[in-house]
Amino acid sequence: MTVRKIVKYGTPSLREKSKEVHKISKKIQILVEDLYDTMYAANGVGLAAPQVGENVRVFVVDVGVDKKTMHPITFINPKIIKKEGAVNSYEGCLSFPEAYTNVRRYKYVKVKALNEKGRPFVIEADEGTLLARCIQHEFDHLDGILFVDHCRNRFEADKILQEKGLPPVSADYLIDEPELEEEIQKRLQKQEEKQ
Repeated sequence: MTVRKIVKYGTPSLREKSKEVHKISKKIQILVEDLYDTMYAANGVGLAAPQVGENVRVFVVDVGVDKKTMHPITFINPKIIKKEGAVNSYEGCLSFPEAYTNVRRYKYVKVKALNEKGRPFVIEADEGTLLARCIQHEFDHLDGILFVDHCRNRFEADKILQEKGLPPVSADYLIDEPELEEEIQKRLQKQEEKQ
């Protein structure tokens, strides 16, 4: 139960693919506790092991709004088994202090993983909820993918990163998602027509 140092954007280990967990050892259980302690101390809603310098396939989320509605979920060796739809997500990241930008995310995800006791579970998150977006964000960390790789406007993202003293978006890591962008544009157009 320790608050660990969160690795900042630009650190090479954030771009490494994480290794599978083969045994839920005491070390992994301590890592999970430390991830929660670190996430809560930083007022985050999710934190992946690579963000504290551990390149293993573990992340935690808690999208509860206060102490009464806390809902911590541990994901070990997660796999996204279904994803569909698209939403615009205004996101930040604890590894990018105070930097936020619009990114593309799936509206619906279904994930299977192990919990901290090694028990398998399946969870679905729909309607572009914070949980759906958070799962995708943290899952990406395990593959060395960062939220800015999904940015909808690279120039806007670069400007925000520069203002926060962070490196610019790397063109080598940008993810081309034309089908998601098209669906987001349609949704935004519909919203404008309703107003």
